Amino acid sequence: MTVLYLGLGSNLGDRAAHLWEAVRRLADLDGCRVDRVSRLFETAPVGPTAQSWYVNAVVAAAATIGPHDLLRAAKSIEGAMGRVPSERWGPRIIDIDLLLFGEETIADDELIVPHPELWNRRFVLDPLADVVAPGPLADRVRGRLAKLGDAQEARLYP
Repeated sequence: MTVLYLGLGSNLGDRAAHLWEAVRRLADLDGCRVDRVSRLFETAPVGPTAQSWYVNAVVAAAATIGPHDLLRAAKSIEGAMGRVPSERWGPRIIDIDLLLFGEETIADDELIVPHPELWNRRFVLDPLADVVAPGPLADRVRGRLAKLGDAQEARLYP
């Protein structure tokens, strides 16, 4: 099984409920086992559109399916939950991003892993720090968080 991390976010409707529903659906996928879920973090939106704050989480999982199949399953979950294609970085009921898939580096028309903005976004790094196992990846996450400092606002969701 390959260890992987998925980022979740929502800023429409009952944001926390949408995240928990996405976790449930990910856990129901054949070939994917959800191991840990981070605490929920509320973060300011990224992008030019005025919109509500996001609630974000990271799921630590293990999979026997490949990264492209996992991505397609995640996009299917998004659609089934009511996500409608919209502007880049616009409001959304649910967003599921494949952040890391084992040690793999992938860059093709369908998928880029590690996620291209992973190391620049506190809304991913804070919850990732919650679920990553001790070791070099955890050290890198914490080091990057220290460099970001308070540049991006994130707080625990109540």
